[in-house]
Amino acid sequence: MTARAPAPFPAADPRKDSLIAYPSRFPIKVMGAKVDGFVNAVTRIAKQFDPGFDAASVELRDSKAGNYLGITITVTATSRQQLDDLYRALTSHPMVKVVL
Repeated sequence: MTARAPAPFPAADPRKDSLIAYPSRFPIKVMGAKVDGFVNAVTRIAKQFDPGFDAASVELRDSKAGNYLGITITVTATSRQQLDDLYRALTSHPMVKVVL
């Protein structure tokens, strides 16, 4: 009697592995020093990954001491790849300190 090789697993479908149903509205919090051009830089990046992004929907929150600014952008997420690329673009920007 010969041993039987286990059946290979089918390739995973990334859409089924996600807890996010696409497309969906997805908020992202971005923090950085409160400097001129920070909000504009973040909204420009958001627009690159979501052409329908509405800059009027941006929420701003100053830190307690007023040295930092929290920006909440809400994008229309269409795929995991889009969100990963957006996070990479935001985190690599020199004005951005944290992305959640």
